[in-house]
Amino acid sequence: MIQFGTNPIAWANDDDQSIGADIPTARILDEAGRQIGFDGIENGHRWPDEPEALRALLAEYGLKFISGWYSTELLTRSIEDEIKNCQHHLAKLKHNGCKVMIVCETSNAIHGDAKKPVNDRARLTPAEMVEFGKKLEAFAAYLAGQGVTLVYHHHMGTIVESPEEIDALMAATGPHTHLLFDAGHCAFGGGDPVAVLTRHAPRVRHFHAKNIRPTITAKVRTEGWSFLQGVVGGAFTVPGDQEGGVDFGPLLKILAANSYDGWIVIEAEQDPKVRNPLLYQTLGLATLKRLAKEAGLVKA
Repeated sequence: MIQFGTNPIAWANDDDQSIGADIPTARILDEAGRQIGFDGIENGHRWPDEPEALRALLAEYGLKFISGWYSTELLTRSIEDEIKNCQHHLAKLKHNGCKVMIVCETSNAIHGDAKKPVNDRARLTPAEMVEFGKKLEAFAAYLAGQGVTLVYHHHMGTIVESPEEIDALMAATGPHTHLLFDAGHCAFGGGDPVAVLTRHAPRVRHFHAKNIRPTITAKVRTEGWSFLQGVVGGAFTVPGDQEGGVDFGPLLKILAANSYDGWIVIEAEQDPKVRNPLLYQTLGLATLKRLAKEAGLVKA
């Protein structure tokens, strides 16, 4: 059953916690759950870390805990150490009935560094990608044994950003590793979202409906902006925004053709002082629900 969710970074950013710091936590939850009507919300630095306290707080606002980002460091530590490191996060997911763990390798990522151009990210050689894929698959196999599916989040400023790197990661991993497909990061990373999703839809278990403003993402590239400069500058937006460059209709049709039944999450960080989260998230959800019905992804 398709469910629609959001991410609190639209209100209060995780990578730069000064963005949205003045917005009360209660306002975030009230707008997301009671006013806009999302089914769930992903993790954020404002939420309680204790699994039951998290469940109880979100439930007050009619929200489920969808899942949350987990930073792997498999390039620098062993599979055994990664398994030990993830236990608290895994327990939080299991207690809240989450189906997926959102994973991204961050041992050499730069998306959280406001001083480093996103263009200067680290890249793996083909041989290094194969080795990384083996370790990631082993970690994913462990999570599968715990009843949780690993979904890898390709992301700007990390080792899996471009469409070629998404392809390479999928080729280097096996049946336990799945994909979090993020439309905005795909387009920002130089990919055609329709083409990339078409290639990997059978392995997609989580979907981020992030949109981009192409005029801004072009500046990030040509003027050497950092990822966080891009965020503040307006690189990202929601489905339905006329400034957005991603057409979500074809993407939802691809999901429908592949019997996708997971979450569709609006993960679109913006400066809340410039772009009101309540208005933008309302637009995004209304757009996705309309397109999902047209695509046959949900019942009309």
